[in-house]
Order: sequence, then structure tokens, then C-alpha cells
Amino acid sequence: MPNGLAFAPDADRFTLIKRLYFDLIGLPPSPDELNRWMSVSDDAWFEKLVDELLNSPHYGERWARHWLDVAGYADSEGYHQDDAVRPWAWKYRDYVIQSLNDDKPFDRFLLEQLAGDELAGAKEDDWRPEQIELLTAVGFLRMAADGTGQQDTAESRNQVVSDTLKIVSTALLGLTVGCAQCHDHRYDPIPQTDYYSLRAIFEPALDYRNWQTPSRRRISLMTEVDRAKADEIEKEAQLVLEKKKQKLDEFISTTLEEQLEKVPDKAERDQVRVAYRTPADKRTDEHKQLLEKYPSVLTLNPRKLYLYSEERADKLKEFDEQAGEIRAKKPPEEFVRALVEPAGHLPETKVFFRGEPDQPRENVPPAALTVVSPPGERHVFSPNDELVPTSGRRLAFARWLTSGQHPLVARVTVNRVWMHHFGRGLVATPGDFGKLGVRPTHPELLDWLADEFMAHGWSLKQLHRLILKSTAWRQAASQPVAFKDFTNRFYTRWSVMRLDAESVRDHMLAAAGRLTDSLFGSPLAIAQDDTGQVEVTGEQDRRSLYIQVRRSQPVAMLQSFDAPVMETNCDRRPVSTVATQSLMLLNGNFMLTQASQLAERVARKAKLSSEGDVDLLAQPQTPIAQAWQLALCRQPSEDELQLAATFVARQLKYLQANPDKLPKNTSPAHQVMTNLCQVLMGSNEFLYVN
Repeated sequence: MPNGLAFAPDADRFTLIKRLYFDLIGLPPSPDELNRWMSVSDDAWFEKLVDELLNSPHYGERWARHWLDVAGYADSEGYHQDDAVRPWAWKYRDYVIQSLNDDKPFDRFLLEQLAGDELAGAKEDDWRPEQIELLTAVGFLRMAADGTGQQDTAESRNQVVSDTLKIVSTALLGLTVGCAQCHDHRYDPIPQTDYYSLRAIFEPALDYRNWQTPSRRRISLMTEVDRAKADEIEKEAQLVLEKKKQKLDEFISTTLEEQLEKVPDKAERDQVRVAYRTPADKRTDEHKQLLEKYPSVLTLNPRKLYLYSEERADKLKEFDEQAGEIRAKKPPEEFVRALVEPAGHLPETKVFFRGEPDQPRENVPPAALTVVSPPGERHVFSPNDELVPTSGRRLAFARWLTSGQHPLVARVTVNRVWMHHFGRGLVATPGDFGKLGVRPTHPELLDWLADEFMAHGWSLKQLHRLILKSTAWRQAASQPVAFKDFTNRFYTRWSVMRLDAESVRDHMLAAAGRLTDSLFGSPLAIAQDDTGQVEVTGEQDRRSLYIQVRRSQPVAMLQSFDAPVMETNCDRRPVSTVATQSLMLLNGNFMLTQASQLAERVARKAKLSSEGDVDLLAQPQTPIAQAWQLALCRQPSEDELQLAATFVARQLKYLQANPDKLPKNTSPAHQVMTNLCQVLMGSNEFLYVN
């Protein structure tokens, strides 16, 4: 430690347990879990708790959120105001969760995301499970906003490619390579030709001249057996629809005759019948005049049959319902949002003058950045690998990145992990290790961590163990601020950190006892409420990771706590303290609902009777202690207990005297406990980890 500085003492066990839970799984310990770990007498309790949490399925959920930020994950296309939904993007999210839970070596994790389609090979009969996983992984390269499904222009195509390169370069290289798209990088030694050489690696799959819109890039996962079954079911449905057609013809004929009965002259009646049955494009002027004379005949068509006979129209609906029931038996067809490179497609990549795709200049080969290559030994990739059907460029690039020889990939990765453990990275600009980025505070530590990471098989879980067992991470936050380290640059104490947006919401659900353990699956729907705020609709009890991410409709609560809006990707979330957060905690529908549900949980735990007002006045200590335990994972102090009891008594007295202030069908006791729970869930202790 420089300048005579020293580490703070280790935090107490309670603090470390709570810190570990939020750090590794993003959730608080349950009362039973906390009691168990507080009472373990084994000296190795800390290491055992770390292992238990790393083996929890919730670990993958927590740390997937960090990677999804870097990947720019979204469930919508962006680019245009209508912001089309991506119905199958969530499969990539689930791939990330599962990979992290399995502790897939990070070099393999990157390899699959950059070149999963090249690793998967061609489809034979049905896609094999391992092929599906690889195709899902390469969805990483399909996370950039893509408006070509609505407006397929050279500009929109080029924007998809440039945004994809920004994601790749900031996520893996920690460099702002995108700044060299229009000219040589102004600050880092990245010439414009290097940018287009990097682009040449991806051009066979993202060729702006031979473009595929999002819907054309989807890969169906339906098996041949399921497809044949679906065809048989469709034939059965078509038989029903054929019967409907026959019945419709019968109803139209019957209705026509009923309307013709209104024509007084029999000879004219026959003429009107002929005019009606003559195709519209072959009717004579005489036909048209006759039909205009009798509009009830002219307007008779299948779409308007209900105007003539609701009974007949309802009968036809029964056929549609029957066909729908039959079709519902079809095996569901799912898709993967993937990037697949056509076999034998080897486009030339040209430098765009001033970055304009309509001004191509000289050709450039696929190659690595000069600045990350040894002097005079720039890594150039073969334009075509004869060993694979595709060009093999992305596969070669991914293997070079993860070879252990690349100077940035491992450092960028361990820096991100360090950042999420400590609140800031050893390099404070995780997406920019260049000239405008912040220099590392501990360069030797960064290098050592990168070496250890690779030496232990690129295992993220092993890296977590290494960091979490360190004195730096285990420190208390109560150390007096050293004048020489008032910014905590040298980690002389623990820096108190606010929970991120998703953990704030998940913490509320967990405290209220509403959080489910279900993993994976399609996202929770969102919609605007009456005030225009976007919130989750329907099911509310899943983790925030599973909420639909719409670029144009960020969820109000998450956005107020700094969840990113995915214009491209997010290297580092800001941590703000703003008035909208307080307003959300005071008035937000979600907060009020969870406070009410926590109050119900407290009542059950405290065994309050139906005469809750009497119980609360007679012995408020028990429900108050339960509320503290469920919300803050600890018992209240004597002062806190006394203050809370006074608050409860005054609130109860006021609401009993003013029943008009109560929400409908709410007792005074329940509202009092709801108010107390809301106070606890809005407290700093609930929102911050020390």
C-alpha cells in the first residue's frame, strides 16, 4: 500500500453475507439463509458461501445482466419510431444465463458469440442441440439496432454494421474503434484503413450490398417430424374451412333469394340475379344500374352477411373456432435470431471516403488492428479458409482474440469483473483503454489478474473467488477516510454502492415474498399506464432481467434507477441520485403494491388476527421486528423499535379517526404496516450495500 496507507479491517460477518448475496446473485439472503450462515462455526464459512452462491442458478441471472449491457441486448429493433419487437431475442439472453451458470470458459464463450454459425456447420436433418446453442450464441452479433425491416436503405444497412463493430470493439477490445469510420482516429493510433480491415472480418455475414432483413435472418427450429405433424393438422383444419366455404355459399344463395323476393317484377328479379352473379369486372352498365336500384342485393357479400342474418354469421364463426382449435394442436414453431454467413460468399471490403457507403475507395484485407499487433507483425486473416464452407474470417479472428496472445481481451474482461465487484474498474473507462480513457490505477494488478484468469482456464467463477477472498473486497466501509485517499483510489476501505435498477426491483419482490425462482423464457410484457409511464403488465413476480427491453419504451422505475436505454450498448452504468427516484419510491404503483404485499407477509409472520388494529396497538414490537427482518435482513435496534412503535401508534390513531383517508377495502392496521414497509423499502439501507 503506497504512502503509508493501510487496509480497513474486515467487515463483520453479517455485512459480508449480505454483500456476497447481492454481489453474486443480486438478491438478499432469506431469513433462514442468513441465520444458517451466521451460525456456521467452520472457519471456511466464507469460501463455502461463495461456492454455494456461485452454484446458484441466480448467479447466471445476476451476471448475465452485466454482459447483456455490454452486448447491447434489446427485445426491439430500434432505429425507427415504431421500434419493431424482436420476438426471439430472449433466446440469446437465456444462452448467456446458462453459459455463466455452467462456468463455460470465457474464451469459448466469446468464440461461440463471434463465430457460432461457423462452428455449428451445416444442417443435415434437424438442427442438433449443440448446433442450436451455437446459432443462439451468435445472436451477440444481432443485438445492434436494425431498422432494415422497416426501411431497407444503404444508410440503415451501414448503420447496423457500424453499430455491431462498436459493440464488438468496446466489449472485447476496450477501444473506440468506431471513431475511425470516417477518418483516422483523432486520439488513438487507429487509421481508417484498420477500421475497414476489421469490418472485412464481418462483411461476408453483414454484407450491406447483399443484405438480409431481420425476418429473413431467423432460423426455424421446427423438426421434420413436427413439420409433418403440423402439415397433417393443417390439412384437417382446411377440411373444416372447406365445409365453411360450402356453408357460406349456401347462406349467400339463400340470402340472395330472400332479397330478390323484394323485387316486385319476376322478370326483373331474374335479371338482378344474373347481374349479381356476374363477376364485378364483367358487369355491363345495365347490370350496374339494376344493382344500384336494389342496394340490399348489391352490398351482399361474405363480409356483410351478419347485416342480413346474425344467426347465419354466427354459424360460420363456429367453423373458424373449430379450425382454430385444430390448429392449436400444431407443434409450436420457434426461431433463433442468428447471424449466418452464406457459403462461398467473399465480398471485397472497401474504405468508404468520409464513411459514406456510396463513396467506396481502395480494397482492404481482413486484418487485426495494427496497434494491438507486435511491431511489424500485424495479424492478417486469410480471406477464405478452405477447411470450412464459410470464409472462416470470424472464426480465425475469435481464435486469435482468445489465444492468450492478445494484449487486451483478458485485461478488458477482468477489469469489467473487478468493476462490478467494487463499483469502479481498475480502468475507470471499461470501454475505452485508449488515449481518452482513464489510465489504470493498478496496472500491475490488472496484468496479474489477466494472467491468472487465462491460467485458470478463463474461468469466471475462479476469478470471482480470487477477487472475493481478497482483503480489498472484504474490507469494512466504516474506516475513517484517509486524507491521502479520500477518493478511495487505493481501496483503503469498502465503497458503499447503490443497488442497480434491476436489483432494487428484485429486492422489493424478494422482501414481499413475491419473487419466483423460474428461469428463462419469453419476456414480461410492458405497456404505458394512464400517466404515460411504462410499466410491466400482468405477471409481476419474475426477476427484472426478464422484462421486455424496448428501446423506445424504457420501464419507468428501472430507468429512474439508471437502467440503460440501449441505443448501442452500455459499458458502464451511471449511478445517480435524483428526485425521480424518491418520487418513484413515494408514489410508484410497483412500490405501493410491494409495500402492501410485504405488510401482508408481516401480518402472516406475526400471526395478527382479523382484529389487526387491536393487536397492533397492544404489541407492535412483533410485526415491526418482522418487517425489519424481511426488508433489511436484521432486527431493529431499541431506538428504531421505539421510533417505529410511535409511528405505528400515531398512524393508527389518525386512520381510525379519518377512515376516508383509507384505500377501498383496506383496514387501518394493514395501511399502517404498509406505510411502515414503504418507509423501510425506501431507506438507504434497503437501496445500498455496505
